[in-house]
Amino acid sequence: MNAHGKISTDGGQGLGQNPFGALSGAGLPSAPVRPAVGPSAKAGSGSKAMAPEKNRGRLEVRRETGGRGGKTVTTVSGFTGIGLPEKEQLCKKMRGACGCGGTVKDGVIEIQGDQRETVARILTEAGFRAVMAGG
Repeated sequence: MNAHGKISTDGGQGLGQNPFGALSGAGLPSAPVRPAVGPSAKAGSGSKAMAPEKNRGRLEVRRETGGRGGKTVTTVSGFTGIGLPEKEQLCKKMRGACGCGGTVKDGVIEIQGDQRETVARILTEAGFRAVMAGG
């Protein structure tokens, strides 16, 4: 404390030594090593690290407005044997391609706006069979 009863915030004395000074990068890899991705990864397959399977199932792509205050969304449902992380990855890819928002709710991918054509193309590229359903 100084003469005015306040605590100084100037940092005071140094530590005298750097606690991390003894550490070195010897023996550590320079970059993370990425393992091969699954059994479908082939050496020399070009820029695609993982070739999608031919038929991963039928997915329904539909345009919905009900219960959304008149807003239109494109939904993708009918996933079988696919986990939440892969659905979120597909949703992220769709959001980027459509330039709009989207989410995964209760196992259904929801993309803002009428984006059925773009969503169907992305699903086909991922190995799914996209079917336009509803109106």
